[in-house]
Amino acid sequence: MARVAPSRMGVRMASDEPWFEDCVSTTSIDKTAFEAAYNTAMNAPAPAASASGKQDFLEASPYWDQSNIPVNTYKNKAPFTGKIISVKRIVGPEATGETCNIVMSHEGKMPYWEGQSYGVIPPGTNPKNGKPNSVRLYSIASSRYGDDMTGTTTTLCVRRATYWCPELKAEDPAKKGVCSNYLCDAKAGDEVKLTGPSGKVMLIPEKDPNVDLIMVATGTGIAPYRSFIRRLFVEKTPYGEVYKGLAWLFLGVANTDALLYDDEWQEVLKSHPDNFRVDYALSREQTNKNGGKMYIQDKVAEYSDEIFTRMDNGAHMYFCGLKGMMPGITEMLEGVCKEKGLVWEDKLGEWKKNGQWHVEVY
Repeated sequence: MARVAPSRMGVRMASDEPWFEDCVSTTSIDKTAFEAAYNTAMNAPAPAASASGKQDFLEASPYWDQSNIPVNTYKNKAPFTGKIISVKRIVGPEATGETCNIVMSHEGKMPYWEGQSYGVIPPGTNPKNGKPNSVRLYSIASSRYGDDMTGTTTTLCVRRATYWCPELKAEDPAKKGVCSNYLCDAKAGDEVKLTGPSGKVMLIPEKDPNVDLIMVATGTGIAPYRSFIRRLFVEKTPYGEVYKGLAWLFLGVANTDALLYDDEWQEVLKSHPDNFRVDYALSREQTNKNGGKMYIQDKVAEYSDEIFTRMDNGAHMYFCGLKGMMPGITEMLEGVCKEKGLVWEDKLGEWKKNGQWHVEVY
């Protein structure tokens, strides 16, 4: 509905002249108070959910229809200016590096879907060419409704990129990650230039409520899966209400202090024990079957037969994080293929053709 200025609305103000001759007013309203109330109402945030308590005001119709998913609403040459709401360190003191949970406001003007990314353009220029800093992509860690459920915020999971100089025996500030440090150092109220949303590779196949989702991450690659899990099990969304499959999360980090969002995963395990599983690979605390460090590919390999069977039954497998995990995982699945007398290249081609294989690594 179009918004009408208060002075145009059908309410008589105490200071107004009569609308027509011989009109007698029996009730007067203080104009200043009315306009203040009007402005408050007009600037109120979007509702967190419908009257039924469901989280559904940002859904497609039907909810699984991906034909109109938002893509590149804002581009590099004309980015959206959002604002930082909060920056919080989310790893313990013994973690290898610093990772922050960063919440920002997009005012409802940059809607996105779970599995997409935002671009961030850090201020300043590139010292190598004198041009403005280029955009960096970050997977979104919140559902489309945002952590506050208003549909106006986005959460990013960002690790501060630093470089340890062996000669200096200290961090070299000249080689630190420009954008990650900018975001991790940001304060509430700071402006941030955003592009996107982008990407269709990591979307959930919501048309099937029984599909298994096998999610493999290293470090901040956990971001899209947090958006998945919130949509499935935390928020009262249409897909969450009908979902009957298994969401299986694998996360690889260095140690317990480096675990990301573990408190959230434990709550989901309690509330949905039949539909959610989580396995950690802690490289500095666990050992693999050969006595070496436990990396993400080693942990996934422990369940090679089950994963292969689930994939053959239509599961979708996602990979997000360091590309170094991919060779070990594909070799593991190739080994299962050989045991079954199958050709790995043909099987992988089949999964890709069916849209079951989702890779976003760097």
